[in-house]
Amino acid sequence: MRIMLVTDAWEPQVNGVVRTLARTVKELKEMGHEVMMVTPNDGYKTIPLPTYPEIKMALFAKDDIEERFEAFEPEAVHIATEGTLGLAARRMCIQHRFPFSSSYHTQYPEYISARFPVPVSWGYAFVRWFHNMAGRVMVATPTMRDLLISRGFKNLAIWTRGVDVDQFNPKLRQADRGPLAGIAGPIFLYVGRVSVEKNVEAFLACELEGTKVIVGDGPARKDLESRFPEAKFLGAKFGDELAACYANADVFVFPSYTDTFGLVILEAMATGTPVAAFVAPGPKDIIPGSGAGVIGDDLEAIIKACLMIDRSKVRAYAETFSWRASALQFLQNLDPLPVMERYKVWNRVKNALRLRKKRKIV
Repeated sequence: MRIMLVTDAWEPQVNGVVRTLARTVKELKEMGHEVMMVTPNDGYKTIPLPTYPEIKMALFAKDDIEERFEAFEPEAVHIATEGTLGLAARRMCIQHRFPFSSSYHTQYPEYISARFPVPVSWGYAFVRWFHNMAGRVMVATPTMRDLLISRGFKNLAIWTRGVDVDQFNPKLRQADRGPLAGIAGPIFLYVGRVSVEKNVEAFLACELEGTKVIVGDGPARKDLESRFPEAKFLGAKFGDELAACYANADVFVFPSYTDTFGLVILEAMATGTPVAAFVAPGPKDIIPGSGAGVIGDDLEAIIKACLMIDRSKVRAYAETFSWRASALQFLQNLDPLPVMERYKVWNRVKNALRLRKKRKIV
């Protein structure tokens, strides 16, 4: 298939959305599919997203997206994010009646409400409007699907996540704790963006014997460092060093309520490190019954309970998740209309774009 994938979140950003899309594209290409990426790195004029400057919002991209759309002649269009590129691609598809799919990666309304005095209901009104024309809206877990159904969403489909069990491996655990050497144990680890919507403060406020370690960066880092001087803030880590941080921790702590899945949960589990998390979308679908972690409302208690978990069982559970299976599920969700109808629509689109180009020349 020829697939056009539009996303406002892309490298060099470091987050679960980017890692999910990058690995999905890699798997699709290995299966023989052709993927055209539309990202903020494609030469558009950009501005930083307020309070989240590493995300660049592309401006005035619709005409270029249309030209690339016509030249590539995709069989499917997937819009991954609700940013300016996503809005431009959505408008193009609706204008030309070309079917598209979308995905819901972040609890956007809760994210906005945590940063600005905006009611959560306003955020849901926007994301519901954004996704209401998609033939499929892909979500990571059944809990997230049920939540969005209760909010009036339709055409929802599951698109689960995977983990690289070769890169994230228990063999990286070392006697001297590798990149965490010299830090008193037990070591309790958080990996991710250090920002208000991630609820990192709830983890740092726990009274635990040992050391709390934060891997990642973000706007709340300086404030939290000053308020919790006993914690170790190591900044962002990547690749094998990041995997080694997971492997050499004793418990991975996931305090977020706003993530829709939490890819870091699987990465930690793949190294054998058990996961403690609040009862929230993502953890409540991954952890219960797995023997690989504990969820609950008392974060201190579930962190301590995780110290008793057999690390070999944690690794065995993570091995059941595959990026190839995730990519195949993504493919199954890409065909929102019957094939013949899709090609009838494509003929209308080509004619409309040709006429538009002629008008521009005149």
